[in-house]
Amino acid sequence: MLIIGIAGGTGSGKTTVVNTIIDELQHEEVAVISQDSYYRDTSDLSYDQRTKINFDHPQSIDFELLVKHLKQLKEGKSIPQPVYSFTDHNRTGETIETPPKKVMLVEGILILTNPELRELFDIMIYVHADSDERLIRRLKRDMKERGRDLDEVLNRYQTTLKPMHQQFIEPSKEFADIIIPNNRYNTVAVDIVQTIIRERLD
Repeated sequence: MLIIGIAGGTGSGKTTVVNTIIDELQHEEVAVISQDSYYRDTSDLSYDQRTKINFDHPQSIDFELLVKHLKQLKEGKSIPQPVYSFTDHNRTGETIETPPKKVMLVEGILILTNPELRELFDIMIYVHADSDERLIRRLKRDMKERGRDLDEVLNRYQTTLKPMHQQFIEPSKEFADIIIPNNRYNTVAVDIVQTIIRERLD
């Protein structure tokens, strides 16, 4: 099994890179696990309390469960991947049965901050985009897909997103084997990753 970690700040283009890799490979032995599925269960908190959680801090992620699940996948076992609701700021209680594949892509803003998780990655990728571009993408996504209003998104960006990016996410770039600049579409870097994956699949 080849496990590839794909990190980068919010709105950096991680999902675009992941989707490009998958779409062009068109292979049933490639699967994706999202860090977002592993936000901690906060059922003990009220909705108002959950809205105040700093979701960009490593403590908001259940890394213990994610590490456990990746180890189980490496052992050839299927895992019950949690389902997370951005509307409710909590897990739904449902799970998705996820079988092991030859190539597992793990994507998320904080995945390179965790030493135990880094040990499980065969390749670590960091997708980089400048802060203005990331903010614009975040605004569009949160307002369109997650029902947030402009003031809410801007306030969260200034109070948590930007400081957490500078404290945790940007420094994790030093662990990356490949850095993909994503202010423009970078075909060379993605081609390199696809070539490595194809070699493993073949």
